[in-house]
Parts: sequence; C-alpha cells; structure tokens
Amino acid sequence: MKILNLMLMGAVVMIVSGFVQTAQAEHGGVFHSWYTLDNKSKVQIYKCGDKVCGKFVWLKEPLTDEGKPKADINNENEEMRGKPIIGLVMLNDFVEDSQTAHAWTAGTIYDPENGKTYSSKMTLNDDGTLTVRGYVGLPIFGRSQEWVKAE
Repeated sequence: MKILNLMLMGAVVMIVSGFVQTAQAEHGGVFHSWYTLDNKSKVQIYKCGDKVCGKFVWLKEPLTDEGKPKADINNENEEMRGKPIIGLVMLNDFVEDSQTAHAWTAGTIYDPENGKTYSSKMTLNDDGTLTVRGYVGLPIFGRSQEWVKAE
C-alpha cells in the first residue's frame, strides 16, 4: 500500500509541475513587451494563429530629423516601403521548439535598418532575458541580442 501511495504522490507531483511549467510558458514566458538592444525599441511578442510573432510598439527615437514618424524606407519589398516602423511586424512564424525548453525556432526577423529578413530563433533565459538570434543559413552564421522584459 505504501508503494502505491508513493507512486500516486509521484504522479500527482509530475502532473502539477507540468501544469506549472505550462502556465509559466504561457503567462510568464515570451508573450510580453521586450526592449531591444540598447533600449532602442520595444517589441510586443504575441500569438499569431498557432505561431509566435512580434511587432514594434515603441521607439526611443520615433521621429525623423524632419519631425515625421520613422518609416520603413529600406525594405527590399517596394510595396512595404513607407509603412510606419511602429506597428511593423518584425518577428514572424516562430514555433515552439519541441526539443528545447523555452525556445522558439523556424522564424524570421526583419531588420528595418537594412531592409533585410533573416532566419531566426529565440530562447527565454533563466534570468528572464530573451536571446534573439538572426542568421543566414545556419545559426552559427549570425548574431544574437539579449532583450530585456519591459515593465
């Protein structure tokens, strides 16, 4: 009987910890606003269908020298040029990595400073920061940024 009780307690602990981890991933995980490198901008990460996306919601310097809202002037897609940076979706199509906890892969990241889109992955770190890596081809051919959760 003792063994059965211990097994039952172990199963309950595993189930509860699974629920806690799921709740943390959904409510305390990646779905927040994040300050990018040097607090130049803030990106809101959200669900887009069954994937994860992110858009600019704030810029440290939102206006051009002429006093107009900054626009996406470097986009390789001419139809996208001229759209405001604030509201621009820059993270697209991320999926949760089934083999790595708190990681999202298979996405893309758009850099409005050069108008290019790169393959990307994200990892939520134990210290609460988010590592976002953009790359060409393989992840070793890229660069990472640490984003900080915005309050």
